[in-house]
Amino acid sequence: MTRERLLGSVRRGLDAHSSAAARRQAAEARSTEAVPHPRPAGAAGDLVQHFKDRQRLLGVELIEVDAADDVPAAIAAYLRRLGLPGRLRCGGDPLWAAVPWERAPSLVVERGPAEDGDTTGLSRAVSGVAETGTLALVSGRDNPVTLGFVPDTHIVVLPAAKIVGHYEEAIPLVRAETGGAVPRTLNLVTGASRTGDIGGKIVMGAHGPRRLAVFLLGNG
Repeated sequence: MTRERLLGSVRRGLDAHSSAAARRQAAEARSTEAVPHPRPAGAAGDLVQHFKDRQRLLGVELIEVDAADDVPAAIAAYLRRLGLPGRLRCGGDPLWAAVPWERAPSLVVERGPAEDGDTTGLSRAVSGVAETGTLALVSGRDNPVTLGFVPDTHIVVLPAAKIVGHYEEAIPLVRAETGGAVPRTLNLVTGASRTGDIGGKIVMGAHGPRRLAVFLLGNG
């Protein structure tokens, strides 16, 4: 194929002969109009139970709490049971400002992006995907990305009502979180950090936390 024929095929595929305004209008329509895609049927039915089953298969510790007021004591009990320091770092999420940390007086809560020496990071997930047991974490001042990468232990609070069947259903929740904009970073977390690239052996914490705990808030 000659160069001109090849470029002509590319131009036709990109609709390059249309006006710039027409191409822009078509691109905007594709980005704003939901296009249904084929989805597996495995995440149908009880989405919360399906999500919990996936989490356990991933080796994630899943802890159910009835209400936000129960989160501080539940976190303190989790860290104490594992023999971890009673100290964590979180961002400025409104949920953390609303929970009664005084109910866990032994717990030291620090704010801001993770720093060297932090052992536990706390984040709030925007959504959970039942299909794969994945958590959707949106970056920002309220939930700094570093909280899920620097400390060895990552705790994520997820409202059960935010569990959806598939990735496509999580994206509108992400956009709602950011006022319709696309966040600078969207992390889709499926289990704790692990790799099998080193000598064919599973190594935990290679690219992030060694352990992940999901605190499931409410019953959906």
